[in-house]
Amino acid sequence: MPTRDVLHEAALAYLARSAATAATLGRVLDRKIATWARKAGRAQRDPELVAADLASCRESIEAIVARFREVGLINDAAYAKSRARSLSRAGRSRRAISAHLAAKGVDAETAREAIPSDAGTELDAAIAFARKRRIGPYARETDTQDQKSKQKALAAMARAGFGWSTCERALGMDREQAEERLAEARLRD
Repeated sequence: MPTRDVLHEAALAYLARSAATAATLGRVLDRKIATWARKAGRAQRDPELVAADLASCRESIEAIVARFREVGLINDAAYAKSRARSLSRAGRSRRAISAHLAAKGVDAETAREAIPSDAGTELDAAIAFARKRRIGPYARETDTQDQKSKQKALAAMARAGFGWSTCERALGMDREQAEERLAEARLRD
């Protein structure tokens, strides 16, 4: 059975590799003890002892996560703010960022505070999305900007979580305007 010290070291090693939320760290440590339990089962250990050890380990996980929060090694608000800024620059909509943070275990209120709410940031993200997908101002010269290709671009942006007016503004820009806007956004960050 992994001791509390082993779980503590595993948690520190994980946090040294990447930032995490409290929920993510809990899941990582839970997977570690689940792996141990499977190995113990294959080694034909007494199932009652394995179950008791699992319960003890899960209590240790809660204590470790609480301690890491207390000393500041885990800060869901800082993680959410950093991740939201990064995802926005990468072309993700507010809705997509919110879903991503929820999947990482960030509560809705913390996520709402971390996600930039101004329309300008959303437009910058939509332009970054258009650049990544080579649509709108970033469409190839060989691609005709007929109604069908515009509808496809609007549909792709809508599926990504952008609002109609934001899509229209992003797709209506010329390449020079879009590049200028993205350059200004990089300077703001």
